[in-house]
Amino acid sequence: MNPLRKLAGQTAIYGLSSIVGRLLNYLLVPLHTRVFAPEQFGIVTEMYSYVAFLLIVLTYGFETAFFRFAAEAEDRPKVYATTLISMLVSSTLFFAFCLSFSHPIAELIKYPNESEYVIWFALILATDAITAIPFAKLRLENRPLRFAFVRLVNIGINILLNLFFLALCPYLVKNGSPGVKDLITTIYNPEIGVGYVFIANLIASVFTFLMLIPEMWKTTQGFQWGLWKKMMNYSFPLLIGGLAGITNEMFSRVSLKYQLPESIAMHELGIFGACYKVAILMTIFIQTFRFAAEPFFFAQAKEKNAKLLYAEVMNWFVIACTAIFLGVVLFMNVVKYFIGEAFWGGLVIVPVLLMANLFLGVFFNLSIWFKLNDKTYLGAWLAIFGSLLTIGLNYFLIPVYGYVGASWATLLVYFLMMVVSYLLGQRYYPINYNLKKIIGYPAVAVIIYLVWNYLATRHFINDEAILSWVLKCLILLCFVGVVYLLEVKKKRVISALKTPNSNQ
Repeated sequence: MNPLRKLAGQTAIYGLSSIVGRLLNYLLVPLHTRVFAPEQFGIVTEMYSYVAFLLIVLTYGFETAFFRFAAEAEDRPKVYATTLISMLVSSTLFFAFCLSFSHPIAELIKYPNESEYVIWFALILATDAITAIPFAKLRLENRPLRFAFVRLVNIGINILLNLFFLALCPYLVKNGSPGVKDLITTIYNPEIGVGYVFIANLIASVFTFLMLIPEMWKTTQGFQWGLWKKMMNYSFPLLIGGLAGITNEMFSRVSLKYQLPESIAMHELGIFGACYKVAILMTIFIQTFRFAAEPFFFAQAKEKNAKLLYAEVMNWFVIACTAIFLGVVLFMNVVKYFIGEAFWGGLVIVPVLLMANLFLGVFFNLSIWFKLNDKTYLGAWLAIFGSLLTIGLNYFLIPVYGYVGASWATLLVYFLMMVVSYLLGQRYYPINYNLKKIIGYPAVAVIIYLVWNYLATRHFINDEAILSWVLKCLILLCFVGVVYLLEVKKKRVISALKTPNSNQ
């Protein structure tokens, strides 16, 4: 089977759990941004920023290390057992620590009266870290249907519980019969507020852990101490790089709370978090691609035409991301309704964040050079370089420009990381990427957006008129047509020209 078609097929199936699943999860954003004020939604944004940091620590690069060391089928059982046992022990110790020191931790993050948040998130993090390894095993074994099923059940539970606690329960308390009210008040307390978002996540994570017990129970090998040390040597730079990388993504959210005046900090953080959700459509695609691409890249490494394949993958990846960018920015007048009106003032940062995420996706594709060459320490230095830039840019931009400064800092950091990674990759693992297309497609998309935005803001075009909708659709169709002519039809012509020569 054509390897590109295989990758596309697996990406589509993983997309069932990632793209479709996250889109379903994304439908919670209209609920959250209408139920909660910006400063309340800021709490959700902040807490999940901490989760992102801690999940990197708790998985300590062992997901990628598992793919690296379990590439050979005969090594897989012992690698899986060692990885899983390591994760079980470290996650259990982490949960015990948080349970013992929940009050001091809550005071440290300025939630002294909500120490239960610490306990809930400790359990969420512990279960998510452990289940990351069975999920990785499913990916390595090319079992995307099982992977997708478990993921979708997790997301379904989370969504249903959010709807139950944040929509149905308040409605029944207000409009239900006395008997119904009495029943609901036994399980629902309106004072918990945003805490129900965390409770729903906790229940979904625990249920996912239970569903993956068969994958964990099937482990027949024991813990291999020597193997574990080799995996740690490989993954430790990934841990450092992961921490630095998540700093690039999440530091701005935490910074907003501590760098802005207390009177507006959580309000700004809430708006930034909500608008980041609008831009996350790009991130959804990138995450889905990563689920399928990482094991794919390792599997293809020994093939003769691996570098040509990586270049082709990069090309189509950029095309897909560019299409997402165009679709979102052109139809922003529709996309904005996914968040509450109180958050619309932040929509100006969405195009910036979309392009930043495109750069991040390209950086991920480029990162194959240090993963295949076991030079993960260079990847760590790249991420550290990015994190230092993030901290510096946020330090100067946030006090002056608020969340707008944070979004531009994100774009600049990912752009510079992408450029540096490309330059280093051409030295250690040169791949002949088609730079004209990789740069050209996003550049044209940005120009289209800027021209359209100029015409709309100057009222030369009524963004709500039927004619503008027709023009937007035509622009997207033209983009698809150009891609077809340059990528599909051109290759068919070249293939046809080569065929007679090959028979001579």
